[in-house]
Amino acid sequence: MTTSSGPSSSSRPRASFAPPVPPARRTTGATGGAPYSLRRRMRLAALTTLRLGGSAERVVTVETEPELVAAVREDPTLVLAGGSNVVVADADLPGTVVLVRTSGVQDENGLMIVQAGEPWDAFVAQAVAAGRQGVECLSGIPGSTGATPIQNVGAYGQDVSGTIAWVRVYDRERDAVRTMSAAECEFDYRRSVFKYRTRWTVLAVAFRLPESEESGPLTYAELCRTLGVPVGGRAPLADVREAVLGLRRGKGMVVDEGDPDSVSAGSFFTNPILSHEEWARIPGDPPGWPEPDGRIKTSAAWLIDRAGFPKGYGDGRAGISSKHTLALINRGEATTAELMDLAREIANGVQKRFGVALHPEPVLVGHSWE
Repeated sequence: MTTSSGPSSSSRPRASFAPPVPPARRTTGATGGAPYSLRRRMRLAALTTLRLGGSAERVVTVETEPELVAAVREDPTLVLAGGSNVVVADADLPGTVVLVRTSGVQDENGLMIVQAGEPWDAFVAQAVAAGRQGVECLSGIPGSTGATPIQNVGAYGQDVSGTIAWVRVYDRERDAVRTMSAAECEFDYRRSVFKYRTRWTVLAVAFRLPESEESGPLTYAELCRTLGVPVGGRAPLADVREAVLGLRRGKGMVVDEGDPDSVSAGSFFTNPILSHEEWARIPGDPPGWPEPDGRIKTSAAWLIDRAGFPKGYGDGRAGISSKHTLALINRGEATTAELMDLAREIANGVQKRFGVALHPEPVLVGHSWE
């Protein structure tokens, strides 16, 4: 889960890479409030899946909703949970970073209510084991549950917006905790009202997941082929989860200390959504998926590959994954500047070849795309 007061789709702190830090101490917010754990000077690279980023001046760790509210009331620079959907600048970050470690899942009145800091895949595994349908195709996505509405996380034919009933937030303008309906979240492709505004901090997310041992109709062709079912068919929830995990592992999209291709922020670019005329002008028969408004979504990976940037591209410390064209990886000791130079090289190449603009999916912290 990430919000930022600086400019801006798939977290996974890696304790084994964390540098020595001073012992944490318990403190209270400037306005009183609940206590939380405080550290001075902590490298953010240890808290992101890309292993990039400078040091934070001050890091507070919260484990309960009251602690989280007390911490964010002080206008933090960054709210961070898993660190899988962020690219943090090399420069040190002034101000306060709030590290969200809340956890827990409640099953109430047909809703599964999940704390923002709960690891997303742990929740998906719990839902599948309980026979609750609606998030099984989102297995293996790194990060926290609180990040999912921010990005409207999606994969293999499912988006969280399809099952979110409401989101509990702290509203800075009102200085109050409130519940926002799915409609108020303004979900769209890989975005929501939360993505570029710091007014709200996600505290918990409620999912409406019907009881079923089988998935809903499966729409993603690659997943259907893996499961041996037709598009529109169904499969047992556990089988869907295992198939998705297998597909993601094959693309380096499951966190694995032994897989250098997993040192990424997931898909770096969103798939462009174009007018029918713009899509038809792209040479080479590009893939296209109709949107409800008549526009066409096409594949960023297809464009990148055909613009001359294949899997494994790049001779430096930052490169394209050898398993997935959309994943930009830190091969070891890369800097954020190097990664962003590569991203801009790719985007400029696609723009020149096809006239299509690419946009980053992760939130950019302490730097901007333009």
